[in-house]
Amino acid sequence: MSPSKTTEGQARGYIIPIGGAEKVEEPAILKRFVKLCGGRHARIAIIPTASLMSDTGSRYEELFDELGASSAQSFTLEERADGGNPDTLKKLERVTGVFFTGGNQLRLSTHLGGTPVAKAIRILNARGVHVAGTSAGAAFLSEHMIAFGEEGASPRVGSVTLSAGLGLTNRVIIDQHFRQRDRLGRLLTALAYNPFAVGMGLDEDTAAFIGPDETIEVVGSGAVTVVDPSEVEFSSMDQAAKGEPVCLLGIKLHILVQGSTFNLHTRVAAPGSVAVAKG
Repeated sequence: MSPSKTTEGQARGYIIPIGGAEKVEEPAILKRFVKLCGGRHARIAIIPTASLMSDTGSRYEELFDELGASSAQSFTLEERADGGNPDTLKKLERVTGVFFTGGNQLRLSTHLGGTPVAKAIRILNARGVHVAGTSAGAAFLSEHMIAFGEEGASPRVGSVTLSAGLGLTNRVIIDQHFRQRDRLGRLLTALAYNPFAVGMGLDEDTAAFIGPDETIEVVGSGAVTVVDPSEVEFSSMDQAAKGEPVCLLGIKLHILVQGSTFNLHTRVAAPGSVAVAKG
């Protein structure tokens, strides 16, 4: 499930994981998403598959309508067979944005993984369509997805289970409700398995707008914890027994707030104009 290749001269769309519980009274994150998708010309596909609540899709339809989108349609994708529906695929060809709701990310991977709809969304993103996901929907966006895991600050062998995600990017591993649910340990454990990716822990009401140039910009009221394992000097993952803590030396950690940035190519973080002004 690697990202689809962009054509020459064309930039991919934004990839926007949201930490969950985004504010609807002051919807800065969703407003920016709608604006990126075309504002009053935005055509947004809502995929509520992760949720077991029957009104999730309709609630987001109303919300995006209130934010000025031209159209917002919820797609019922409850069975794997739905992921190959020709009518759904045809309608997706016309959208400017795709939004995955929260719920259970394993419902997304088991119902949509490997389906024509999943492939179509990867291709759409490579063509410039913006794709966002909140909570479980955020976890699903990357190639390597945290399926579930234990809470706590320390990495421990066996404390996290990884699964395949949608595959819009292979550069990050995403965790959500980060500070609120004490999930640093499981993100560190996921990175200890393979220190290639960058870890991104998203607080609630906080989003990482990953641009076509692979620069992350933070929007929202919380923080994004970026864990960069590129300079790890030592890991005891291969030696520790199940349940034991893992020794990691050389991990670099950044706390990014509104306006802060991080480049996934150069691994350089910057405070951003808002953070500098507040300082």
